[in-house]
Amino acid sequence: MATNDAKLLGSQGEEAAAVFLERQGHAILARNFRTPQGEIDIITRLGQTVVFVEVKTRRTRRFGRPAAAVGYHKQQKIIQSARWFLRQRHLESYLCRFDVLEVYAAGKTWSFNHLRGAFEV
Repeated sequence: MATNDAKLLGSQGEEAAAVFLERQGHAILARNFRTPQGEIDIITRLGQTVVFVEVKTRRTRRFGRPAAAVGYHKQQKIIQSARWFLRQRHLESYLCRFDVLEVYAAGKTWSFNHLRGAFEV
């Protein structure tokens, strides 16, 4: 897959993920939140919990599960970026959770595997 195709698929997957999360009752607080440490794809609030969501989009499982791409190093970048977000928005008192949302694209059909609490601080 060419780089532009991969970026387009990723962008479409993140859009589908945002719609999916809203339908699950999440309020979107931010998308593609960037810090010096890294980026968080989607940040939501679900009740009194701030949820930091890493979205991984694939067409097939040929190369394994998408969540496998969120290793220790990536997790640490997300955690540091989450701390930045919480301080910036004065939300340090909120509970927080780190999810991975696997998005599968099959033509115009999207399917999701939501891994809640995929990793911890």
